[in-house]
Amino acid sequence: MKLKTIAYNALHDTEGQTIMQRMKIQLKQSGESFGGRLARLRPAAGYTQRELASEIGISHRMVAYYEKEAGHIPIDLLPLLARTLEVSADQLLGIEKIKTNSRVRDTRLWRRFSQIEKLPPSDRKPLVHLIDTFLKGKKAEGK
Repeated sequence: MKLKTIAYNALHDTEGQTIMQRMKIQLKQSGESFGGRLARLRPAAGYTQRELASEIGISHRMVAYYEKEAGHIPIDLLPLLARTLEVSADQLLGIEKIKTNSRVRDTRLWRRFSQIEKLPPSDRKPLVHLIDTFLKGKKAEGK
């Protein structure tokens, strides 16, 4: 029996009988679409659409499209999104439940701290001094 591939990934034998149809897998967790999950995870990770787009190397319009209209994304973006949003690909696709951390942290602030850590010590010193001065002032105010 000789197989050939035709449109829509349906496989037929030489007599034209369908052997295997393409299957679509619904990757939804409790009815939430991929775009809905992305729209929920992005701000939870502290990203705007523009920041996420810049981080993974696409336009912010594409991020908006993936959140609102697209039922799927290019496969090469999946690991980038998962790594950036700090979730697994299975969680991003809705196969696994997203584990929530009881302690919420401001990821925007932590990203900025990691950027500051990469600066040379001479550039970091005035920033650390500024933060220390601000915190001392807040402590003196009793906050």
